[in-house]
Amino acid sequence: METNLNTIHIFKTDIGEITPNCAIRQILDNHSEIQEWSIDCEDIDCVLRVVSETLTPEEIITLINKIGHECQELS
Repeated sequence: METNLNTIHIFKTDIGEITPNCAIRQILDNHSEIQEWSIDCEDIDCVLRVVSETLTPEEIITLINKIGHECQELS
């Protein structure tokens, strides 16, 4: 099954590290509307990739901002 490219959201963040019990992992792993996510902490932009059929980029940015991280959509 192919992923609809409209459901993949890509963001620049200031998330430098992901640990097993960090807030980012807990929020994204447990969010019912997020099918998949990843963060490239080695990229200069710390790129966050989120797959969700229902969440908007603005909603994802709000989630990340609420736990104290910067997040902006990459186009």
